[in-house]
This record gives sequence, C-alpha cells and structure tokens, in this order.
Amino acid sequence: MARKISNDVYQGKDESIAYEITTTSWGSDPTGVEVKAYEINDGVYTDVSATVLDGSPTITGDVITLPLLKSLTINKKYRIEVKFSSGGSVFEPWFIVVCER
Repeated sequence: MARKISNDVYQGKDESIAYEITTTSWGSDPTGVEVKAYEINDGVYTDVSATVLDGSPTITGDVITLPLLKSLTINKKYRIEVKFSSGGSVFEPWFIVVCER
C-alpha cells in the first residue's frame, strides 16, 4: 500500500533538490528503486518524470537519494513516488511537492 511520508514540501521554481528517503520503517537494504513524478491538475495525474527529474536514484545503506527535482512550475503540485523492494516486499511511499516563487 502506498503511504504518504510527509506533509507537503515547498520548493522554489529555481531550486534543484535531491530529496532523501530513509527506508528503515519499511525495511533495510532497499533495491530496485524507481522514482516517478506526477503533476496534479484537478485530480488528473500526468507523468512529468522526464521533465522534472534529473539523474538516477542512489542507495547508501537504508537511505535512497532521489534524482534532482527541478524545473517545476509555480503553483503546481507534484506527487513524487518512490518504489523499492526490501525483504521480499515492494513499497511505494510518496510525498507532495508544491512549487512556489
């Protein structure tokens, strides 16, 4: 089951940020990490991963560092989903990023 992992995060339109997720509450030694970004418009989710994610995720112990999140549009909301495996289970936590000036 997907689970929201934080309150909404605010990011400026000119910022490029590599967010981190610690997987300890789900399990250790995450593998098979996939990251997707969806722009949310009136309940419709559009995959904008190719536009706003730059690079690949990395893993150090139980910490997943996401690709840079950048090139966001002011007043838009983005759902960032992080899918990974641990201990034979697949998890997909997510969080919302709101772009501001």
